[in-house]
Amino acid sequence: MDFNDKPDRSRSKAYKWERYKGTEILPMWIADTEFRCAEPILAALHQRIDDGLFGYTHPDHDVEAIAAVVAWCHRRYGWQIDPSWLVWTPGIVPAFNVMINAVCQAGDKIIVQTPNYPPILAAPSINKLERLCIGSVLEQGRWTLDFDALEKAAEDPKARLFIMCNPMNPMGSVLKQDELDRIADICRKHDVLLCSDEIHADLILDDVPHLPASAHPKLADHSVTLMAASKTFNIAGLGAAFAIIPNPTLRAAFNLAARGILPWVNVAGLTATHAAFKHCDAWYQQQLAYLKDNRDFLVREINKIDGLKVISPAATFLLWVDASELAVADTQAWCEARGIGPSAGRDFGDKHFFRLNFGCARAYLVDAVNRLQGNKASLTGHNSVDLAEKE
Repeated sequence: MDFNDKPDRSRSKAYKWERYKGTEILPMWIADTEFRCAEPILAALHQRIDDGLFGYTHPDHDVEAIAAVVAWCHRRYGWQIDPSWLVWTPGIVPAFNVMINAVCQAGDKIIVQTPNYPPILAAPSINKLERLCIGSVLEQGRWTLDFDALEKAAEDPKARLFIMCNPMNPMGSVLKQDELDRIADICRKHDVLLCSDEIHADLILDDVPHLPASAHPKLADHSVTLMAASKTFNIAGLGAAFAIIPNPTLRAAFNLAARGILPWVNVAGLTATHAAFKHCDAWYQQQLAYLKDNRDFLVREINKIDGLKVISPAATFLLWVDASELAVADTQAWCEARGIGPSAGRDFGDKHFFRLNFGCARAYLVDAVNRLQGNKASLTGHNSVDLAEKE
């Protein structure tokens, strides 16, 4: 796989590229990568298409996909899950909304860390519930939760559920053992359930472990862990994710809340997930190495730009950029005026930041740095490619 390749997505109707279609703005916002899928995934999808039949397929009957998930969790996290714990969903977003409906009643409150993925921030109000926001703090050069705020929020007798991201989106921090221990203690003490969005768990770039929430002994019966192959292997458009729910009562409530609302995961998503987790380890390791180099390059170069600063994320392919020292009214407008289309920080809960996606060919990042410095370059110009080859 040549991760320096820049696939033409002009005909793909890709959401990321459609937003700025017809402009000179380089899209660096939504969290999918610019990397072509690994060949084993493409081969599996071609074989499925060649079969020529696309009738109903219940995901519980795809024992190969289930076995691949079980093996991946054991291989990556040392977590031995029971296949019965798996509940397939067409995405992470519908999953945490189903979780809300499964465990919350009118008048309940939902704790959410901030800044955070916009659909998580929106989920309480979508379900006509109140949101309790807890902030993040910078400690020893690393973003983490404000645990005092979490304790205070959990003390509210109406607090029923805590939805968190681990690794954090947009900051890229990975929770440590003592942090997960503290979350477990707070949630158990105040009878708050945990829903952990771990869609970026496989994209850890530093030498730190990922600790799945539901693998924690104090959380196994009091949590739902949401995962997918979608971010790791760039198959988000195929609509396949899964919840891991060890507690059978909680799992039954989750399934009941999803009944008649969530469709089955489609056959393409199941096929791709199976192939990704079983046959793509080499591609996966190459991508991690490439992303780490991309991160290091972008962190170094952006920290040279007046008014911008970043903390290197331990995970994800997303960079949370602090633009507060620019002292501009609209950081998103500032970026777009320079030909960059990031995710707007205000959508995550902090208007002084923006989020950049570095899951792309290095040439795009060189181009992006030039633009942020005030030098607009062509999206496909030779200067970008030449500069990238010199790095």
